[in-house]
Amino acid sequence: MSMPFYVSPEQLMKDRADFARKGIAKGRSVVAVQYADGVLFACENPSRALHKVSEIYDRIAFAAVGRSNEFENLRIAGVRLADMRGYAYDRRDVTARALATAYAQTLGTIFSSGGEKPYEVELFVAEIGDSAEDDQIYRLTYDGQVADAQGYGVMGGAVDTVASFLETRFHEGLTLEEAVQLAVGALGHSDSGDRVIQEADLEVAVLDRTRLQPRKFRRLRPTDLQRMLGERQPTSEEPPAPPDDPPLAPPT
Repeated sequence: MSMPFYVSPEQLMKDRADFARKGIAKGRSVVAVQYADGVLFACENPSRALHKVSEIYDRIAFAAVGRSNEFENLRIAGVRLADMRGYAYDRRDVTARALATAYAQTLGTIFSSGGEKPYEVELFVAEIGDSAEDDQIYRLTYDGQVADAQGYGVMGGAVDTVASFLETRFHEGLTLEEAVQLAVGALGHSDSGDRVIQEADLEVAVLDRTRLQPRKFRRLRPTDLQRMLGERQPTSEEPPAPPDDPPLAPPT
């Protein structure tokens, strides 16, 4: 009789965490930025059919990075949970905190279970209030941990590089145009130089508290982005080419 294969719990959790982190790092970064009138989400997403940023409820939005089939299942579950709670109680009882807690329980249970692989996803759940001080942005990791993002947040892709760009340039009270420019600039930033991401390859949406409708979520179209971003030129860290040698003087 062969001996069963044994892996320590510590090693098992480490392997599952490494597996999830590698899958998430393959995706493009998603940025959340708080501005004066709400919260903005931006990501590089050439697909017109698959959205990484979506509406959950009146004042709540959802953004994700990782495996699309997994975060789409979570998005649908969140919409159903919000609708059921709003129908059974009151629309004001649907909050981002409750939704983030439900997502955390689901992700934590899946990560701890040895019967299935962990979800390769990270999530943003955001809610806007009547003022900027009441806005909430929650970041959820693959293992169910919840962090309260202050001002801005980044997940997926080159997290450290994008976060360092935002850290040095973010300030409170940004206008929508400034928030769009900051977020798109952060997505195109890299250690080797900045690149220009075309408006058609961007997915940008906002929770806008100035909207008169109860539903505060709206997407920004490429024409809106083009107007806000204006003319952009890529920059490079490569040193300038040396000047040409001066022409030789004609012999006398």
